[in-house]
Amino acid sequence: MRVTARRCAVLWSAAVFFFPVLNSFTHVAAAATATSARDVAVLSITGPVEGALAAYVDRVVGLAEQRGQRLLVHLDTNGGRLDAALAIVTTLLRLPPEKTMAYVEKKAISAGALIALACGTLIMHPDATIGDCAPISFSGEGPKMLGEKFQSPLRAKFRSLARRNGYPPLLAEAMVTPDLEVWRLDQEKTPRYFSADDRENLPKSMKNAARVVVAKGRLLTMDAAEAVHLGFSPATAESREQAAGLVFSGPVALEVIGPTWSENLSRFLYAATPFLLLIGAAGLYLEMKTPGFGVFGVMGVLFLSLVFFNQYLAGLAAYLEFFLAILGVMLLMVDFFVLPGFGVAGVSGIVAIVVALVLSFQDFIVPDPALPWQGKIVAANLFLVLGTFGGAFFVSLAALRYLVPRLGQVMEGPFLTNTLAGAHSFSDKNIALYQGVSGTARTDLHPAGKIRIGKNDLDAVTEGDYVKKGARIVVTAVKNGRIIVREEER
Repeated sequence: MRVTARRCAVLWSAAVFFFPVLNSFTHVAAAATATSARDVAVLSITGPVEGALAAYVDRVVGLAEQRGQRLLVHLDTNGGRLDAALAIVTTLLRLPPEKTMAYVEKKAISAGALIALACGTLIMHPDATIGDCAPISFSGEGPKMLGEKFQSPLRAKFRSLARRNGYPPLLAEAMVTPDLEVWRLDQEKTPRYFSADDRENLPKSMKNAARVVVAKGRLLTMDAAEAVHLGFSPATAESREQAAGLVFSGPVALEVIGPTWSENLSRFLYAATPFLLLIGAAGLYLEMKTPGFGVFGVMGVLFLSLVFFNQYLAGLAAYLEFFLAILGVMLLMVDFFVLPGFGVAGVSGIVAIVVALVLSFQDFIVPDPALPWQGKIVAANLFLVLGTFGGAFFVSLAALRYLVPRLGQVMEGPFLTNTLAGAHSFSDKNIALYQGVSGTARTDLHPAGKIRIGKNDLDAVTEGDYVKKGARIVVTAVKNGRIIVREEER
């Protein structure tokens, strides 16, 4: 038990101190190898929007700030997690509007539209589309649009970005809410946009001249030509080089800053998180059901460490999560190896590990009532963790039934596939003669194993201590047919 505890503690402690050092080294190396000869930095947002992508954006924006570069955000995404998108938006807002532009190559849908509007200027490829940013959740019945409680704060964010960067605020809100009907009046020099209610208060001549541009019940989604017509974009461009030339004055040279290997690894691990949790939890459960510390324990610690490692790279996990995880593992070991039965320590250990995992998937601790999607995020993270733990239980049961008995064919271990050759049977009267006699541990005793006294191999147990194979032992008692031993003092 003490050896197992020490090994687990060493592995988890190494994870706590190694992950931050590795991540810092990676970012320093990336900064050292990048050049600052070009005045426009390019970052690419492709694929799902998630926490690992937010970490990449933060690094590139930081480099652009240090070098005084302008920033081109190359977008091609269908969106993703709202919390990750909002983190990216907050990062982009560190740069002034005149230093940022978004280039939509194919699509900037949902969270992608939110990121695009955070930039000072929007340029689109002629075949690109943007819009449709209604908040949705997924259930057994498929995607479902969230109600006004979720739409209202998100509309406010779109409205704020639109006013900051010169986009039509009402049309930006129409990307979020399908119940918002928007009308346009072209009689004046600058087009004006009205909601259906505001249109009713216009003079009759102006009311008749206005025309609807976003019908009620529909979300605003635009192609490149419509984005130009509605005032979101000054022009279209066939390439990001052409787009940068249109927005930034003078000749421009682009420097593409790609993700580091750790950021690519983080995105891969993010996609594999349910699998990592499943195998990690199953490994720890199997380790508790088998003697000693072996392949299942190493596998469980490794896979769960990868989960925390990934969330640290994404900027979500910090020392609080690592501390809770280590505390949970230690409580479980105390409950399994020290205390009888499964009680308070075991339950507390499981709760600590679950809380650590849930917190590692989000950038907040307690949900903010003003941001209702944070409650949804907590519920989704809790469902992910508890669901994978439940799945791990059934996986481990199947492994105990079909996998573990077969491992004896390829590795040494205490399995129930041995014959009884060489076994000895003694009466209580006979084995009582061994009390006080010294011998040798034929196997590790933790606490059960085999000993040799004279020419006889006997089953024995210790009083709870761990005795290594080959150590000298002495029989301290014989009770109910059991030989009780301890390591002989030298």
